[in-house]
Amino acid sequence: MPTPLHQYRHVTHSWNDAEAAKLDGVARLVYRSNLLGADQRITNTGGGNTSSKLTETDPLTGKGVEVLWVKGSGGDLRTSKRENFSSLYQEKLIGLQATYLARSDRGLKSQAEDDMVGMFAHATFNLNPRATSIDTSLHSYLPGRHVDHMHPNAIIAIAASRHCEQLTKEIFGDTMAYVQWMRPGLELGLAMQRIARENPGVRAVMMGQHGFIAWHDDDKACYEQTLDLIETAATFIEGRYQKKGGDAAAFGGARCSAVEQVRRRDMLARVLPWLRGRVSDQRRLIATVQDDDAILRFVNSHDAERLAGLGTSCPDHFLRTKVQPLFVDWNPQREDEAVLRRKLAEALDRYRANYRAYYESCKSPNSPAMRDPNPTVVLIPGLGMIAWGKDKSESRVTAEFYNCAVEVMRGAEAIDEYVALPRQEAFDIEYWQLEEAKLRRMPPENELARQVAIVIGAGSGIGKATAHRLVREGAQVVCVDLNGTAADATAKEITDRVGQGIGVAGSGISGCGPAIGLRADITDRSSVRGMLDQVALAYGGFDSICVTAGVIVASDVTGHIPDEKWALTFATNVTGSYIVADEAATSWRDQGLRGHLVLTTSANAVVPKKGSLAYDASKAAANHLVRELALELAPLVRVNGVAPASVVQDSSMFPRERVLSSLVKYAITHAVDEPTEALVAKLARFYADRTLTKTPITPADQAEAYFLLVSGRLSKTTGQVIAVDGGLHEAFLR
Repeated sequence: MPTPLHQYRHVTHSWNDAEAAKLDGVARLVYRSNLLGADQRITNTGGGNTSSKLTETDPLTGKGVEVLWVKGSGGDLRTSKRENFSSLYQEKLIGLQATYLARSDRGLKSQAEDDMVGMFAHATFNLNPRATSIDTSLHSYLPGRHVDHMHPNAIIAIAASRHCEQLTKEIFGDTMAYVQWMRPGLELGLAMQRIARENPGVRAVMMGQHGFIAWHDDDKACYEQTLDLIETAATFIEGRYQKKGGDAAAFGGARCSAVEQVRRRDMLARVLPWLRGRVSDQRRLIATVQDDDAILRFVNSHDAERLAGLGTSCPDHFLRTKVQPLFVDWNPQREDEAVLRRKLAEALDRYRANYRAYYESCKSPNSPAMRDPNPTVVLIPGLGMIAWGKDKSESRVTAEFYNCAVEVMRGAEAIDEYVALPRQEAFDIEYWQLEEAKLRRMPPENELARQVAIVIGAGSGIGKATAHRLVREGAQVVCVDLNGTAADATAKEITDRVGQGIGVAGSGISGCGPAIGLRADITDRSSVRGMLDQVALAYGGFDSICVTAGVIVASDVTGHIPDEKWALTFATNVTGSYIVADEAATSWRDQGLRGHLVLTTSANAVVPKKGSLAYDASKAAANHLVRELALELAPLVRVNGVAPASVVQDSSMFPRERVLSSLVKYAITHAVDEPTEALVAKLARFYADRTLTKTPITPADQAEAYFLLVSGRLSKTTGQVIAVDGGLHEAFLR
């Protein structure tokens, strides 16, 4: 049975007695849950449940009552807090057994299961608003005061083995019992209750095709027992795995080898936008790419196609990964990229047809409508895995779950034979009415959800404000700047504010979150292409580009502009925008999804000013570039411009020296030793007083225009330049 406590190789023991001693009962449950959830070898993101039966004071009677605190619906153990746990009267939960049995005896077992979830609300303690998990009865009906239900890969490998019951007995002896696959609910809870009553020595149950559940009357002992059982399973599997030849023999050995890393990622960067367009024919999806040794060992193996075709076993897995992934029968040593694209297109057609057939053959009269038939996991020999989701967080979790599925298959094949959940059972979970109700309760998606926006010049000023604005509307944002450190800083500001999302970044290409920072020089075509390729690897493609980068070069004291500074001005303000558009067009056309390009011009494009000849001329050219590109990229991409005027605040174009120079130029009273903020405010006030609105113009004002132009609100607008200048009447069209 279990190894000696604390002697672990496959899990991490993190319990701290001193820390736990400071906590009350519910806080100790949260503490235990966070420790278990932090180790991905113990349970996956959002998976598993923990509970504690505690004595609480009834708010109505003032008397002590037994209350079940259990992780609520939709929570994640790693990040859960007190508010993520439901609390229910244990006596009332026990009383629901009679109601369920009466209904199920009348042949209404499936409906009775669904009804019981609604009944849980009537057992709520102290008006706790947290929705109750479908696993609540499992925790309530087992005898231990503390219960852990986990989804470790090592245990699921046993649960997904053809001879699971015999293996459970062989590995765990009389400590762990076995129950065949049942959908979570009261039927399963009652089955476990019978097992525990009839076998007083049993402290855990292996749940066929699912995971395991263990209990104890002491919370620390429960935690350590959970670790011991996982360690025992993992040790057994690894012993058998090594006897069968280890990595070299895994999944039947290698059928092909991986494409060399540089070439592999170049190929992925080219294929991903094309593939994104095809899996996004219903709703746009965001990618996570993984090409580490573990996933390559699987996709390159002889058994990969067979095992992938069987589908996943644990319900938690296929709710993210669908009933099975798309595997492409492509040989990287004998076939080129053109063949890969052809085979991907053919495989996608077959996958959608097979998914529709699966739905039609398994549906019932009250099944929800068929969901998107596109795959969420694509496996390509030689290249790796591409996981898809509505945002980066979801695609990362999808990748995590299929990694878990691969580990389960590795373990099951090492000790026995892997078997997947029967298709009808898989369908009944995927299209469960309770799952559908959970989806319907989710809030509507933000306006830029499922979109990837590149903001060039995001290191400061208008670009930084635009990046923050687009993220607020749900976009995944790529912060690009000539100053890579500044780009990274803006991306960090965003992720610090909105978080990295759920899921744990793996060892693949893109463990990023809702924002990343990249360096690029828009005057260098190879730099722009490299940046766009990195975006493809990070998110699968992109939808919008906002170019806010620009330079202004003042004349020297004689009024002359050196040739090299004239060239730099046009290279940045005009040619750079053209290069970005030209390189992006290749990806947009490959992707086939409608996109948006917004360039930055200026009020100076129509209002000449003394001392800014090169800048003003370049912005006039940029105005016309907007119109030309609108023609070139139509109808796939809308191209528009934003024309700011005199944005001083937080602008890289107005360093202290230029602010002082402008104050002198316009004879604005100031002292040279005043703080920069005060000098900026004076200059901004001067510029504001020249406008009709008499209000200083900020980067946030400009960001609002960029947002409007990449949203659907101005979907019929292209080839236009929107002025955000406070009403500078000299710039009125004439």
